[in-house]
Order: sequence, then structure tokens, then C-alpha cells
Amino acid sequence: MAQESTAPPEEAQEPQEPQERLDPETRARREAALRYVRTYGDPVLRSRARPVEAFDETLVEEVRRMGRLMDDALGIGLAATQLGVMHRVLVYKVDPDAPLGVLVNPTIEWSGDELETLEEGCLSLPAVGVEVERPVYVRVRASDEHGVPLTVEAAGLEARVIQHEIDHLDGVLILDRTSRDQRKQAMRAMREAMAPGAPPTDASSAI
Repeated sequence: MAQESTAPPEEAQEPQEPQERLDPETRARREAALRYVRTYGDPVLRSRARPVEAFDETLVEEVRRMGRLMDDALGIGLAATQLGVMHRVLVYKVDPDAPLGVLVNPTIEWSGDELETLEEGCLSLPAVGVEVERPVYVRVRASDEHGVPLTVEAAGLEARVIQHEIDHLDGVLILDRTSRDQRKQAMRAMREAMAPGAPPTDASSAI
């Protein structure tokens, strides 16, 4: 996901340096991680993920891998479908110092009435940033990777990231939640970013 903008803009993305300012090791790690992320046009991004039934070591390792790739890609959220895995699993880390958040089979139980429109981007949509309206507060029921039930009450950026990733698990993209004009502009920017020989996009659009 990407950036939230109000006055002053609140970041709904990782506060990373632009691509050209990344050190060579970080840039190489990011580019390697992004090779695993499915991008717009891949049918998996329009598919609904299946509920997880087996909470085993394979799932634990899948979550570890997702966390590593998300960190290396300089993202703050990642859904399994973005890696071509049709499991209802998402990971996120809004605060770089926080432990990895893991939600398996997440369900939004409640959304607050207060809405906020902020800019979002996405690892699967290079160079795209569009305004998306979402509830500011949500309560989510899920399990962790070991099958332990949990409830997360989230607000602000954390709530936005979780909603963004649950959308991915349902085959919904931010392009579906913005205006027609913004969608057209986003498609143009994405075509340019994905054209052969185009320079790497910066590190600022990363849910």
C-alpha cells in the first residue's frame, strides 16, 4: 500500500527513502523481493483466496517468507495472493519496530462510521497512488499462523493496511475503490512504469 494524504499528509506507506536514495544493497534486496510479487494483469490478483484449514509448519514457513519479502520490498503489508498463493493469509508491520502482524482467515466483524479518504499505493500496482475512502476503525477476527484465535481492534494506518490486504484476499484492488478519473491516470502511470527499460519505481508505494 502507499501513502495517506491529509493536511499535513499522514503516511499510509512505509516512510522510506526514494528509490534513488536507497543504498545499493537495499535496492538490490528490494528489486529481488519485488520479482516475487504479482503485478496488475495477473489473474491471481482478481481471484478470491481460500480459507486456511491446516495450521502446520508449512503455514508457519509461508508466513515467515511473506514477512521477509514484505520487509525486503519495503512494504508495510502483503497478502498471500500477491505472491500467487491462494490462502487467506496477510502480514503487516506499520511500525518498523513492531512484531510482524499475522492474520489468517481474517473477517471484519465491525467497521466504524467515521470514514477517511487518503492516498494508497500497492506493491502489485507499480507507480500507482489513488485516493481510497475507508473506515477509520475496524475490528477483525482471525487466527495467527498457529491457529490461535485473535481479535484485532485497529485504527488509522493499521486499520487501512488491514482493509487493503483483506481486499487483496477477495480479489479487490485499490483501482476498484477510486474515481474513474484517478483510475485512468493510474493505468497510464502503471503502463509507463512497467514498460521495457523504465526506471525502477521509488520505494514509496508499498502496501
